[in-house]
Amino acid sequence: MSQTLKRILVTGGAGFLGSHLCDRLVAQGHDVICLDNFFTSQKQNIRHLLGKSNFELIRHDVIEPIMLEVDQIYNLACPASPVHYQYNAVKTIKTSVMGAMNMLGLAKRVKATILQASTSEIYGEPTIHPQPESYWGNVNPIGLRSCYDEGKRCAEALFFDYHRMDQVDIRVIRIFNTYGPRMHPYDGRVVSNFIIQAITGQDITMYGDGSQTRSFCYMDDLLNGMEKMMNNEQRFIGPVNIGNPGEFTMKQLAEMVIELTGSKSKIIYMPRPADDPTQRKPDITLAREKLGWEPEVPLRKGLQKTIDYFKSLNLADFRKPTDSTAHKRMGMYFKA
Repeated sequence: MSQTLKRILVTGGAGFLGSHLCDRLVAQGHDVICLDNFFTSQKQNIRHLLGKSNFELIRHDVIEPIMLEVDQIYNLACPASPVHYQYNAVKTIKTSVMGAMNMLGLAKRVKATILQASTSEIYGEPTIHPQPESYWGNVNPIGLRSCYDEGKRCAEALFFDYHRMDQVDIRVIRIFNTYGPRMHPYDGRVVSNFIIQAITGQDITMYGDGSQTRSFCYMDDLLNGMEKMMNNEQRFIGPVNIGNPGEFTMKQLAEMVIELTGSKSKIIYMPRPADDPTQRKPDITLAREKLGWEPEVPLRKGLQKTIDYFKSLNLADFRKPTDSTAHKRMGMYFKA
């Protein structure tokens, strides 16, 4: 990676992944602008950076244009868990599509390199396993998850059109399930769900029969891949899968969480949500070839670090899910 110091914008910079990325970039000496509207983010994620001379926080929504002078843009802004992105589906699509247009317009004006944090959800319910970047996906365009899935697919289209038409220097990564410290304890993602339920002595809610598979990538590995993609000297633009090809069933994940927490929680089975993919596993051949990247943190080790983080929290400091249709669909109710 280049050691040249840059002025870098991170949208969604106070979120789970964005805050860790800001940590890294500030530590490297870059001037970092964190942009966030705090819809799903936490101020405490970046509070420790506020006194740094090379860190700046701007409360702003990416669906509105902003004028800045930057060298690089990491576009991470978008709710990433079903209970959040279904809470306001129209807002989710606006964030993905209008946010992409605004950030691409900024990158075009100032000639910045811009990285899009896309998602494995663009593959939908895959008919090819594992999923290579050449696979076009199998997505329900009008389902409950389409606000996120199709929003991200449209954002990718915009990135490549800006690249072809205006020579914008783009990078596109497709993130597979990522987990680690600073996940919101009530964000509705399976890792945080299982851990919070286990450490608070609740039954673990399994949606479906537990045979669905996912591939879980620890956040340090993901961020390594993200930085490699942004700074690769081949000017490789992607898209490229960034995820851990280790594949686990939901039941295996729940059993591992119960073991690592020492919990006496039981697994209870509930109806499976609409359009929940049966399988998800990245083919990372391209990431190995183009970026020299592959994940290093095994699931057990990453889960232990995440469990330790959640155990350190005062859960009373976090707002529980609101009484919304999306949260009801996901069964996201936690006992006091």
